[in-house]
Amino acid sequence: MILITGGAFQGKKAYAMETFSLDESMMADGESCSWEDIYKARGIFHFHSYIRRALEEGRELKTLAEDLTQRNPEAVIVVNELGSGVVPIDAFNRNYRETTGRICCELAKKAREVHRVVCGIGMVIKHD
Repeated sequence: MILITGGAFQGKKAYAMETFSLDESMMADGESCSWEDIYKARGIFHFHSYIRRALEEGRELKTLAEDLTQRNPEAVIVVNELGSGVVPIDAFNRNYRETTGRICCELAKKAREVHRVVCGIGMVIKHD
């Protein structure tokens, strides 16, 4: 598994597609894909949106990182960093940020590579 993270609108998806030879047909969009698509797609972008949708529907996410690692070990996951900036007043948004961060920490531990993208430039921060 490969995890790609960075701020919003930093070119993470384009970086992932170019670096790992992915095309649109291989990608699942976390904003709109089915709950099962992340286990089949070669690449997943807007992963943070997938988590938000799951929380809004009250889905259980405790095993998401482990399930994804086992069921789709070759996935390239693209996610926005959410922990910087002002802490939201709204309890749901605080929980969303914390849940996303915790899931991404678990994915980073299990991933063979972790990349951070800023201004379209990727930096490998973990490589097993």
